[in-house]
Parts: sequence; C-alpha cells; structure tokens
Amino acid sequence: MGSGQPVVQRSLTMDEVWDLYRQDLEEIESHIRRNLNSEAPLINEMAAHILDGGGKRIRPLLLSLCSRLTDYVPKNDLVLGSLIEFIHTATLLHDDVLDEAALRRGRPTARRIWGNRASILAGDYLYSRAMHHIAAFKNHEVNDAMAMACRMLAEGEILQLCANRQPLLPESEYLRIVEYKTGALLAAGCKVGGLMGGVSPLQAEELHQFGVNLGIAFQLADDWLDYTANEKNLGKTLGQDLMQGMVTLPLIHVLPCLPDENRRILVAKIERNAIKEDDLLQLTEHMHQHGSLRYTRARSREYIDAALSNLTTFEDSTAKRALLVVADYMVNRDC
Repeated sequence: MGSGQPVVQRSLTMDEVWDLYRQDLEEIESHIRRNLNSEAPLINEMAAHILDGGGKRIRPLLLSLCSRLTDYVPKNDLVLGSLIEFIHTATLLHDDVLDEAALRRGRPTARRIWGNRASILAGDYLYSRAMHHIAAFKNHEVNDAMAMACRMLAEGEILQLCANRQPLLPESEYLRIVEYKTGALLAAGCKVGGLMGGVSPLQAEELHQFGVNLGIAFQLADDWLDYTANEKNLGKTLGQDLMQGMVTLPLIHVLPCLPDENRRILVAKIERNAIKEDDLLQLTEHMHQHGSLRYTRARSREYIDAALSNLTTFEDSTAKRALLVVADYMVNRDC
C-alpha cells in the first residue's frame, strides 16, 4: 500500500481490511523481528513466545490507518507500529505476573514457562528498547505521546492493584483504571499515527480521544466476554477475572441489585479471595437476571459511538472506513 490510499466506495468487511493493509502488517511484522535482537537469548525467546501467540496486531494497524487519513505515504508509521507492539507485549508479560495467569490465548503464559522474575525483566527490556527507538525519531510530540502512555500504563496497573478484591469500587473509578490500562496505549498509537500523517493539532487530539474511547469500549467488551464467551475461543477460563480478585463492570453493576444478605456474603468472599466455582455460576445467573451483561455491552457500544464521533472532522477515505470497521470488530468479536 506504499504509494497512496486505494479508493473503495462502499463499506468494508474486516477481512477486506486485513487484505487491503496486509502489506503494511507484513512490514510491521518484519520490523518487529528485526528489532527483537537482544544479546540475552532468553529475552528473544520469551518475547517471541508472546508475539507468536496469535495476536491480531490491532494497535499497529490502528496507528497505520490513522497515518493514512491524510495523503501521507507510509514509512515511519510502520516502524512506530512495531514499537507500539513491543510496549503492548511488555504489558502482557507484566500483567500475567500480576494476575498469576496460567494461559494467554490458549497457551501457557511466559511466567509459567520461565518464571515471574524473567517475565518482569523481559517486559522491562521491551519497554526500554521501544522508547530508545522512539526517541531516535527526534520528534517531541511523538516522544511526549508515548512517554505519557507508558506513565499512564504504570499508574493504571497500580490503580488496578489497589482495586483488586474491592467489589464496591465505583463505576467511575473502574473506568478511570480502564482508560489508563487499556485506553492510553491505543490513544497514543492513534495520535502518533496522525502526527506522522501531518494532521492538524486539533485532529491529533481527536485521534487521541478516539483511541481512549476505543480502548474503554474494547475492555468493556472483554469484561462481557469473560462471563459469556466460548472458553476455547477466549483462551482462558471463564470468570477468570473474578477468580483472580479483579473487579470488572458486570460485577460492579450486579452487586447493588442483590439482596443485602447475599451481597454481604459475596463481598466478604471476594475480599477474602474465597470465590468458588458454585459462587461464580450463581453470580453469572444474577448478571443475566439483572441485565448486568447487557448493561456492560451497551456501555461498550456507547464508547464506540463516542469514538466514531471523534472521526467526523476527517474526510471520507478508505482509511477512515477501515477505522470504522476495526472499531466495530473490537467490540463485536467472539473472543
């Protein structure tokens, strides 16, 4: 796709988006492999384990699409897309340690194979390597956007750690955690893509907010999937978030709907990390009964609608239509 945007005068499907931008994604993948060259072989092996785990490269794709909203000819955006994926991979390594996760996308986590200490160190390496390459662009706006995202990612992890096993967490506080943990990196990638493409300062901020809203919508869809998806496709045990003490929107919504005594018992079990499979099944029934899963999905849709409104200042193009398709895919996926 190197010399211009193909013109498509109809809505795209997600398969068509993959096909249209396959060349970009293949080049991003090439940059990932070339930049993954630590002198410590274990780092390369651990990073490759996650990078080969079936991820869709959504973040690099979003960055590339945002750069194409203008007449920009792709070049540096593809390198930056690979570095966004390095940062994302670092967060996965760290998240699995914090969550004591056994599976990711249906495969053993790096921490299960190589241990927690190695996972943390490999994640630190990927963070630092990505920021080193980003700094080499000598673009203050890009550096600032990525540094801010990394800061918010770290703060989001701390905020979530403090919220673990706190089932009475207000929805507003939960959404702030999601904005930091999930929205920040998507927002930075979208903004950086726009900056590479030469958008106006106002449009760069619109792309940043697009990424924030998209990230929140994506996480709320994941919250819904945690209680409803096909376990084989999801690649993790259903209800795993709650079993690990993580508070998500379906739980926040359903608790006020329960009788006082039931709520008191359930809250105490969550706080003690004493939730059993029977509790999870009963709680899921309550979520269906009181519309908590419908509510979570509806809130996800609200954030997608907000994200799409952030694109209204951009002229119609294939890249813009592809962004709309990717946004919809991120909240309507099955796993």
